[in-house]
Amino acid sequence: MSDSESCDDGAGVVSSPLMSQEREAVSALPNAAEVNNSKNMDKSLVEDGRGPRKGSMRQSPTKKKHGRFHVNLINEKGRESLSPGRQDSTDETLDHVTAANSFGHTIEAVPQLDHYRNRFSLMATGKTRPTLYELHEPKTKAAQSADTPMDSINMDEGEMAATGASDALKFGWIKGVLVRCLLNIWGVMLFLRMSWIVGQAGIGFSILIVLMATVVTVLTTLSMSAICTNGEVKGGGAYYMISRSLGPEFGGSIGLIFSVANAVAVAMYVVGFAEVVRDLLVEAGLSIMDPANDVRIIGEVTLLLLLGITMIGMAWEARAQIFLLLLLLIAMVNMVVGTFIPAPDDERARGFQNYKGELFFENIGPHFHGTESFFSVFSIFFPAATGILAGANISGDLKDAQMAIPKGTLIAIAMTSVSYAGLAILLGTVMSREATGSIGDLVAGNFTSACREGVECKYGLVNDFSVASLISGWAPLVLAGVFAATLSSALASLVSAPKVFQALCKDRIFPKIEVFAVGSGPGDEPRRAYILAFFIAAAFIAIGELNAIAPIISNFFLMSYALINFSCFSASLAKSPGWRPAFRYYNMWVALVAAAICMAVMFLINWYAALITIALVAALYMYVHYTKPEINWGSSNQAFIYTQALTNTLKLNNIPAHVKTFRPQVLVLTGVPECRPALVHFVSHITKSNSLMVCGTVLPGDQSNNLVELLTESHEKWLEYHKIKAFPAIVASPTLRQGAQSLMQIGGLGKIKPNTLIMGFLGKWKTEKPQNVMDYVGIIHDAFDLALGVGLLRIKESFDVSSALNTPGFTEYVEEVLHQPSCPTQEHVRFKIEKVPEIRVETTSVKSEEGALAPSIMSDTARESKVAMIDSTALIKGKPIDDVIKSMQKFQGKMPKGNIDVWWLVDDGGLTLLIPHLISMKSNWDKCRLRVFAKGKKEEINREKMGMANMLSKFRIDFSDLEIIPDFDQKPKKENLQRFEDLIKPWKLNKEAGETAEKFPWKITPDEIETLWEKTNRQIRIRELLREHSSDAQLIVMSLPIPRKKTCSAYMYMSWLETLSKDMPPILLLRGNQTSVLTHYS
Repeated sequence: MSDSESCDDGAGVVSSPLMSQEREAVSALPNAAEVNNSKNMDKSLVEDGRGPRKGSMRQSPTKKKHGRFHVNLINEKGRESLSPGRQDSTDETLDHVTAANSFGHTIEAVPQLDHYRNRFSLMATGKTRPTLYELHEPKTKAAQSADTPMDSINMDEGEMAATGASDALKFGWIKGVLVRCLLNIWGVMLFLRMSWIVGQAGIGFSILIVLMATVVTVLTTLSMSAICTNGEVKGGGAYYMISRSLGPEFGGSIGLIFSVANAVAVAMYVVGFAEVVRDLLVEAGLSIMDPANDVRIIGEVTLLLLLGITMIGMAWEARAQIFLLLLLLIAMVNMVVGTFIPAPDDERARGFQNYKGELFFENIGPHFHGTESFFSVFSIFFPAATGILAGANISGDLKDAQMAIPKGTLIAIAMTSVSYAGLAILLGTVMSREATGSIGDLVAGNFTSACREGVECKYGLVNDFSVASLISGWAPLVLAGVFAATLSSALASLVSAPKVFQALCKDRIFPKIEVFAVGSGPGDEPRRAYILAFFIAAAFIAIGELNAIAPIISNFFLMSYALINFSCFSASLAKSPGWRPAFRYYNMWVALVAAAICMAVMFLINWYAALITIALVAALYMYVHYTKPEINWGSSNQAFIYTQALTNTLKLNNIPAHVKTFRPQVLVLTGVPECRPALVHFVSHITKSNSLMVCGTVLPGDQSNNLVELLTESHEKWLEYHKIKAFPAIVASPTLRQGAQSLMQIGGLGKIKPNTLIMGFLGKWKTEKPQNVMDYVGIIHDAFDLALGVGLLRIKESFDVSSALNTPGFTEYVEEVLHQPSCPTQEHVRFKIEKVPEIRVETTSVKSEEGALAPSIMSDTARESKVAMIDSTALIKGKPIDDVIKSMQKFQGKMPKGNIDVWWLVDDGGLTLLIPHLISMKSNWDKCRLRVFAKGKKEEINREKMGMANMLSKFRIDFSDLEIIPDFDQKPKKENLQRFEDLIKPWKLNKEAGETAEKFPWKITPDEIETLWEKTNRQIRIRELLREHSSDAQLIVMSLPIPRKKTCSAYMYMSWLETLSKDMPPILLLRGNQTSVLTHYS
């Protein structure tokens, strides 16, 4: 088997048995029309046992309001149209019957939404459009009588799936989004902290704080609306939107900390509720144990009740939320009504003065106490604004998330912002900042001024957190509002955390958490995740130290907001055609500013909490980036990579080439890369991370016979698995030479295209067909014609390890090994080559179907070695397995200590010197020293050595030794001359037998022998010098002789190459294109 031939046919030509089997498998697949033939097309018109209904849509008694896109179905005259009862369903997905009515008997399908669903989606109905293969390939006899639409297949099953999906409870924008956002944004801030904020910042700055928070939340909601209207939004809320926009790295990290943050937030809200209940018990003179443990006990019991509500189902949870919202609204109305009731003296002494104009002007400006400032007060208020994701977090339970999330969230922000601003005005108009609470001071008229004179005051906006109860009409209703605020927020977080976590678990970004992805009931309720969130919240309630982690929780939410805004900016900047949000009221630069504001607010709230949040996100990001989960969501990062690559390629195209920026960009004719791993790994040492490498494959035959191979992605996966940065390029061509010409002519893009061709040496040139040998040498001629450098690599072992794929019993062996529990999964087997120690296997001959003898690999020794890799167990026919393993492992690990010998005999521009220098810089070759050999005259050897050393020094080539060989022109030994004569004898032109140069152009004529005798002697002499000086080198790089057109025949040239490289260490015969690739200028 030749080293340069591809799997069977020639250098770079592929005829892999695995690929042949794949092609046969594809050909054997039943045509869609055959499948369709098994279904009666009229069955699709039958509904509940009834026949087709007649009547047009125009006669429908009810008129349906259509959405933005409406399709009028036009039936041919005389055809039966769809029944009125099915009008509604056709607005979303056109029924397959329409395909038959529109196009007659054909497998073509009209546009349907089901055709664009992910095939693994829960909403998928099994409907698919015909494949290009089914439409384009010739019809079979079976297909000619079965031209029914593809969508008629399994229609009943698809309808049943859609019906099953509709059984799950779904919420509209009011129950699903508006109610939840209102409850979370209002919260306890409304009753317990808003008065303190007005007392510190004044009415003006309090309204400014509300407006600032509103700006952040509105901008974030605009970005979120753009993202969620750019396609179907499934469960997971913020996690789903961020992960599908920025990729699994950001999405996974945010999804995990967002889930934990919501679970801990449950504990915070429940503790707030428990503290209020505890205070009521203390006022009544009651207690369970002690104040601290009372909070824990009340909190755990409350949490258990909330878990029960969520476990019952989302319907009960939604009812509970509506009830709590009603309590909250009643409490707010109660506060407003109470401000109009004249305050008694005791309340006036505590600061409540009803509406007074002078009080409004007194409280309009700020009056910060102690260390408080505008931003510290803002940091206290802003957590109230973190409730805007309450609706988005249950996106999977919304009827129309694309409409509900923007509409419900924006309306909730508007209502809460107006209410907070109005409450700031109300509190500043009816309450004094500070008050003594003494009726005597009230009578004296100094109940507020005394506070400024040093008297300790416990009442007023600044000092009393129970102002809401003071100004209300009936104080217990405010207490009910506090209960409603805390419990509703806790309930919303207890639902949000499991929903987000379930979506994260389904995507399998992190290991060992798939168990929590399991849902229950028609609504896919994450009951396991509910229980997990319950235990997390219960643990934090038991710990009790929630004030310390509260800023971190707020920062988790803010980081989510920042990434939502950045997702919108990133998707807009990438300008991907898939970015088409239906929501138009957004701007990419505004989204970027919003992201920056969110990050700034994180540091304003608490700088160390911001740093902890960023560190956690970064750590999780790096973990996901390192593990590389096998998922592809079409993130904006992918679009960025494309646009940047395209932009830089176009820029590079306008930059003139310069010798200082030269890089060897290599087209290596590997055939299928898996078949020649040693050749692939060697060339990767030249180009690794710094230059272009293209693995060229020439498929014998025309395109139609090689479709499977041309469309396969297995080569990319193999290269990626082995961390080889290269591009596979595959062409189908009648001959190897024509295919190689195509690869050399059109390979690459702009200036990122090959400038060097490397092939394996055609080891079996003596037994190859003459035309194949001529094609091989012709490729070298073609490369020089295109001004490419050329390299030929030869090793003692064969490059090609594909022959084992033809070995009888090999497939069965692999299947048997794949089922061993200690072996890797099947999807990785094809691309993995493990380091295997040298093993000796006694092979026995097995007679194949063709009668040829092939070694068996089914020995116990091989099975005991547990080598589960197809490549590692491959055998070259007639050679033991350890030889194959040596070939496969060649150039993969550290090379032994030794030399890289460079025989720079002719000036080719420096490529023969540059490439070994690049190889020596790689870690695999760091034990090898660079030795340079050059030709010189004996009488001037010292001067020439100094000149060569000076030139190498100016080129900054680090070498360990330099030798000038003076005796190149000596006549070769007679035995070597005779050996060469014997080598070319079979290919000499035999005129006595009637052979002519026209009929046998590959043969060596007497004139050619005479003309090239001097060059022939030189190659024989170089061979002798190589044996003398470099027989123990780890690698030899030597100038490649150039075959002159119409002077040197293919077999004469191959004889030269055979003479130079036979029985030598790995040798690379290399020749540049006579253009400088080295320079001594800075």
